[in-house]
Amino acid sequence: MTEPHLLDDAHDGIAVLTMNRPDKRNALSPEMLVRLAQAWRRIRDDDDVRVAVLTGAGDKAFCAGADLGRLIPLLTRQRGPEDEWDQALLSDKAAFADGLLRGFDLDKPIISAIAGDALAGGTELVLATDLRVAAAGITMGLTEVARGLIPGGGGLSRLPRQVPRAKAMEILLLGQPMPVDEARRIGLVNEVVPRDEVMGRAMDMAQRIAANGPLAVRAVKEAVRRSEGTSLDESLRIESEVGVPVFTSKDAVEGPRAFMEKRPPRFTGS
Repeated sequence: MTEPHLLDDAHDGIAVLTMNRPDKRNALSPEMLVRLAQAWRRIRDDDDVRVAVLTGAGDKAFCAGADLGRLIPLLTRQRGPEDEWDQALLSDKAAFADGLLRGFDLDKPIISAIAGDALAGGTELVLATDLRVAAAGITMGLTEVARGLIPGGGGLSRLPRQVPRAKAMEILLLGQPMPVDEARRIGLVNEVVPRDEVMGRAMDMAQRIAANGPLAVRAVKEAVRRSEGTSLDESLRIESEVGVPVFTSKDAVEGPRAFMEKRPPRFTGS
């Protein structure tokens, strides 16, 4: 039995998704995309999961992007479906987009633990996450144009919103990998740490988030997601809308009370 192309584990409010094709630099296969879509949907609907961590198996690559020999020929109809995963990807019209978090609304934080190179679709996945911890010495970039393709997994839309336009166009049009220190300088990653510390640091962040009020955490992400690109007045309206359920919740009573009583809060998400 071969191992699944995505490992999915959840404990203590944290879901850990591991892209599991280290021999293929964790390239996105039909199976991996379908499993990612299924995992994101489960995380969205599972109230016990408060935060997710996305990483790649091995230390060579976080994700090298689409499998040019398996995924792209299937999507361009250069080959027909050959197994159940090919069939599943073609039959589930939303699987490709949901797997890459392209237009998929998930109001729970996602942390990317980037222990190896993240290129093309790998960087697109990073762009869809909220916090990013990367290993020193790796490279990142949207390299699709060098293969006659475009970053169709959300990269074209997300990158210019996250870095200055001129820098975004440089990354998109040259199609060359950049050192992680440059990615850190322009704000694409939060932290650069030694490779063997990446997962530990990402899990530390996840545990801190999971310990916070779940209603408040979701409201923060929802407000930021919905207000991106809107006017200040609209952003303030959204902030008020998502804030009302939080301020009228039991957690909003428990948090300040626990602080005054000098004890950890016992949040219930209600």
